[in-house]
Amino acid sequence: MKRKKRFEKETLKRGIYLLPNIFTSLNLFCGFFAIVAAVDGKFVAAACAIVIAGLFDNLDGKIARATNTTSKFGVEYDSLADLISFGLAPGMMVYLWALRPMGRMGWLAGFLFMACGALRLARFNTQVGTVSSDKFIGLPIPAAAGMNATTVLFCHKMGWGASVNPFIILVMLYSLSFLMVSTIKYNSFKRPELFKKMGFNSLVVALLVLIFIAAQPQIALFSIGLVYTLSGPVSTLRRVFHLKSVEEADAPDDEKHGSDLI
Repeated sequence: MKRKKRFEKETLKRGIYLLPNIFTSLNLFCGFFAIVAAVDGKFVAAACAIVIAGLFDNLDGKIARATNTTSKFGVEYDSLADLISFGLAPGMMVYLWALRPMGRMGWLAGFLFMACGALRLARFNTQVGTVSSDKFIGLPIPAAAGMNATTVLFCHKMGWGASVNPFIILVMLYSLSFLMVSTIKYNSFKRPELFKKMGFNSLVVALLVLIFIAAQPQIALFSIGLVYTLSGPVSTLRRVFHLKSVEEADAPDDEKHGSDLI
């Protein structure tokens, strides 16, 4: 009887471990589909697949933590899937969509995005457990990929899909690559106080955001992605100017106004 219960417990445990990895596999599937769709010239479908891959990537980690089924295998598998879905797929999609006329500069930009994404994932994996989870160091690769995907959706929504300026997209790709490997801090939204009781106005704002997404998903997702991407550099500049003002306020009077001695 005890042996039967132990067998059922071990079977259940193995089954639970399958659950987060299934979502990781769905993430990987969406990334592969995005590449195939981009090669076929179906860039809207490719962008949608990358956005859906981001949802699966978010779910697999939450499910693993909720069911206490985190493992080293799951972490490594998730990183490999992320490199395909959020590194290779967006780089290929953006190159085939807008950067192909630029030739070598175009595909090198796509490669740089993928390489910086791989470096970002490697750095993140080595910092797990040693760096606070309240902040991300550098732009997360799913957010960078989402910015690429929502840009494609936004441009097609506005009717700019076939006439987008390749130089602007090139600058965007280089900027996202730099932000991923930078030390700029981004909010991870993992602080418990964010999910505690909030004011009535916060609920109203959240409902308005959901209505905006439902009414104009391409514009809303692009706007949200742009705000999050810019939030890191803006917060860093604010901290720098704040520290500078504090240092100037604490400086002696002769350093502020110059010495009166001749």
